Amino acid sequence: MNHHSAATEPVIRRLEDFDAQSGSVAERALFNHRLPILLICAIVTVVLAYFSFGLRLNAAYEKMLPTSHPFIQNYLAHKSQLGGLGNTLRIAVETTDGTIFDAGYLEVLRKINDEVFLYPEVDRPYMKSLWSPAVRWTGVTEDGLDGGPVVPDDYDGSPQAIEQVRINTERSGEIGLLVAPNYRSSVVLVPLQDMIAETGESIDYAKLAQRVEALRDKYQSEHVRIHVNGFAKVVGDLIDGMRQVLLFFAFAVAVCTAVLYGYTRCARSTALVMLCSMIAVVWLLGLLPMLGFELDPYSMLVPFLVFAIGMSHGAQKMNGIMQDIGRGTHRLVAARYTFRRLFVAGLTALLADAVGFGVLMIIKIEVIQDLAITASIGVALLIFTNLVLLPILLSYTGVSDTAAARSLRSEAGVSDQAKHRFWAFLDRFTTRKWASIAIFASLLLGGAGFAVSTHLKIGDTSAGAPELRADSRYNLDNAFIAQNYAASSDTFVTMVTTPQFECALYGTLTQVDALEYRLQQLPGVEGTQSLAALSKRASAGLNEGSLKWYEIPRSQDMLNAVVTRAPRELFNQNCDLLTVYAYLRDHKADTLDSVVSTVAKFAQEQNSETVRFLPAAGNAGIEAATNIVVRRANLQMLALVYVAVIVLAFVTFRSWRAVLCAVLPLMLTSVLCEALMVGLNIGVKVATLPVIALGVGIGVDYALYVLTVTLAGLRRGLSLSQAYYEALQFTGRVVVLTGITLGIAVATWAWSPIKFQADMGILLAFMFVWNMLGALILLPALGHFLLKPARRDEAALEGAGSFVAGGGRIIN
Repeated sequence: MNHHSAATEPVIRRLEDFDAQSGSVAERALFNHRLPILLICAIVTVVLAYFSFGLRLNAAYEKMLPTSHPFIQNYLAHKSQLGGLGNTLRIAVETTDGTIFDAGYLEVLRKINDEVFLYPEVDRPYMKSLWSPAVRWTGVTEDGLDGGPVVPDDYDGSPQAIEQVRINTERSGEIGLLVAPNYRSSVVLVPLQDMIAETGESIDYAKLAQRVEALRDKYQSEHVRIHVNGFAKVVGDLIDGMRQVLLFFAFAVAVCTAVLYGYTRCARSTALVMLCSMIAVVWLLGLLPMLGFELDPYSMLVPFLVFAIGMSHGAQKMNGIMQDIGRGTHRLVAARYTFRRLFVAGLTALLADAVGFGVLMIIKIEVIQDLAITASIGVALLIFTNLVLLPILLSYTGVSDTAAARSLRSEAGVSDQAKHRFWAFLDRFTTRKWASIAIFASLLLGGAGFAVSTHLKIGDTSAGAPELRADSRYNLDNAFIAQNYAASSDTFVTMVTTPQFECALYGTLTQVDALEYRLQQLPGVEGTQSLAALSKRASAGLNEGSLKWYEIPRSQDMLNAVVTRAPRELFNQNCDLLTVYAYLRDHKADTLDSVVSTVAKFAQEQNSETVRFLPAAGNAGIEAATNIVVRRANLQMLALVYVAVIVLAFVTFRSWRAVLCAVLPLMLTSVLCEALMVGLNIGVKVATLPVIALGVGIGVDYALYVLTVTLAGLRRGLSLSQAYYEALQFTGRVVVLTGITLGIAVATWAWSPIKFQADMGILLAFMFVWNMLGALILLPALGHFLLKPARRDEAALEGAGSFVAGGGRIIN
């Protein structure tokens, strides 16, 4: 076997001997006009680098909502009447000495309340604390129902005034909601607007989180501790964590550079591969603000993924050029030869990557759609920077003579007697015995992986903010609030619509009470609140506190008297909308599923033309809707990715056998990845959903490069063993290099302060390595049974010409 057969083009040492008009139209257009192309690229890079400084890091609450889901449509339809049920901050102010009924504590609480009230992002009419005039007590006196603000207007900090505040608090019904049952802390509830009313701008969560932290530093002391939770604080902490994430990205780039240089020992080609990948990232970061996009905590991973994909493809181009130069070919001719050989495989692989990102568009959650668009733009840029710009740059610089000679030496001895041990081991998988073992082992792994993956949860699998570490300040704060308040931060709200002015009818309230009873039986529900429950308490209160009267009054006059004093969050101005609050222990997938199914079943039984029970508002309701959308999208997305990859592979190879060899290893990796998610207790959610699609789109790259050269060898009449060994020499080495390098680079994310990035790092590392192993082991094993060499007469007729010509067709 001729060890140069991977490159069947003639060795041309002098440029004058090369026909500049040979090759495809694209090749001639690009390589015969190299200087203008480089000049344009330089100008574009400078311009987009300037625009990249205008890129903002932020997130928008509305972008997290699956707006097409009925739950969210119900919420948005009544949003103007549901203040404080969406994007809300809770600031729990805890005393370490005694109780909250202390002049010093109440003064600190007042200052915090007044300061936060002035934040431009706050939806002020719905803000609540003990100092809010809207937080009132209701009591029964000799004259009937009486009431007033919990902190009276004549409060002066005296012991008598503090005692009055204590009595009013106990009458207010806010214990467990705004006040902890142990009286050691109280909450400032801070609903946020969608847009800042004064300016019309969206909320800058980084600045808001900084103000909250400044507030904490200002008022926290040995006597007072402050705990904060809510979406805005999570996003603020994530944006803060991004600064540390940049160190991980820098480390990953350094690892890729070091390994690539160790492989090539050529500084100039290593620098060019890295430069072209970084140029794609710079172009992407410059285009995003021009197109009106921001980087959020989810899409912040895209620039690194673009860099990683670019490095993988760039290394393949550099490897091909290095080998040709080592044989004595002129650097420009070597660049054109490599462009011919690998452009179609590279283009198909990048299109598969783009499709992997693009199918995320089917998920009707704007934050994921933004990620899909951002990543698709990045991959589209790589088609130019790494498939075109890199070969053109290398056609000028070439590679160092020692690197080229070393590359050729490592390829020497490809005869069957002197194969490199590692490549010889991989070549065994083209024989029947080893192929059968590999396929049988894969079937066993796949079966076990599938059995485990059936336990995969949709949604969060832990309490608190799963995007952050369990021991992060946010999750410790969240745990404090969850332990001390029945009104946890995980609130599921059912909206009840009635005809105008009929929300307080006896029949309506008995239905609401029935729903509350059902919800209270669920283990994940800590407590409930509604107008029905309030009317029962009022009925007992109006009858000397006797619990015999603890039921909904049948008298409409009495119900009307209750309504006039009821908190505004329980019903709206027109009395045609009621809210039923369910305060949940956590927002784990199982908890949300049980609440959703209970409310849905109740609504199906009780909904009529006049009274309708509509889920869901509150952050837990929104999360439940998100989980439902993600569950549906998960299967649709995987199906679409595989269909797209199969079509692209078939267009490239024109062989269903080759498509099976490329796609079956990917399917095994997908199944094992889901099993790994079960093992690591990672649910399928907005943060992890993209990884599953990306693993397929990026993973097919390895198979495409190996198959391209293998099939070309088979066309020339080589045996599968010879053709596969040739592929290992030409592209396989770089597949191993990039698979291991990228695996190591993203595995370092496991130490990130941002939990979902750590999860993504572990999953991506697993998929990079397993897809590499699939392309090197399972692909040739499947090839033993599926791929056959061309007959000698066909090989003689066709030769390698169709491969060298660089057309789209590689095998019939």
